[in-house]
Amino acid sequence: MESANVRTKEQGIADLAKQIPKAGFTSIVYYIDLEWMNEAYRRTRKDGATRMDGVTAAQYEEDLDNNLLGLLERFKSGSYYAPPVKRVYIPKEIGGERVRPIGIPTLEDKVLQRAVVMLLTPIYEHDFLDCLYGFRPQRTADQALERLWHEIIGMGSGCWVLEVDIKSYFDTVKWVHLRVFYKKRVRDGVVRRVLGKWLKAGVMEDEAIH
Repeated sequence: MESANVRTKEQGIADLAKQIPKAGFTSIVYYIDLEWMNEAYRRTRKDGATRMDGVTAAQYEEDLDNNLLGLLERFKSGSYYAPPVKRVYIPKEIGGERVRPIGIPTLEDKVLQRAVVMLLTPIYEHDFLDCLYGFRPQRTADQALERLWHEIIGMGSGCWVLEVDIKSYFDTVKWVHLRVFYKKRVRDGVVRRVLGKWLKAGVMEDEAIH
């Protein structure tokens, strides 16, 4: 069951983001407590391929509160180590030969990532344009197509639709640009530190870290 207290906190962050649309958040990590971590764990997908450390959700849940408390302490103290993700390849097109790489984090890394996403989403949801649909809560590809259809109908004849895909974007994006982007709104040192660790974590492939 969803935590009402966590939802109230998320709404509070969203309200602040709306009130101060261009200001940076200097102290937001205090929102994250054990209840927040439990909610992050609840929202984390626990299926999928085997992760690098081999720890399963069932094993982690045997002492869930203490495990989450330990993770929370390491995160806030700065001692958390961001492990490299396990790289696997999945088909990119049905019936085609092209594949795309995906990274599989450890269970703890996924939980902490979810906790930070829950912290940052209310801030950036206010900043995003209404026409953006990708990877946003309560928004789907079907809604994006419906919006596109209405826009095309409204424009009449002579409308062009362009589909653009940036090749290997996540493999080539410059860290400096990401840092400049998130530092405008996120000035909390604890959150910045873990974001930097994730950027540098690397991937594990064929027993080697890249």
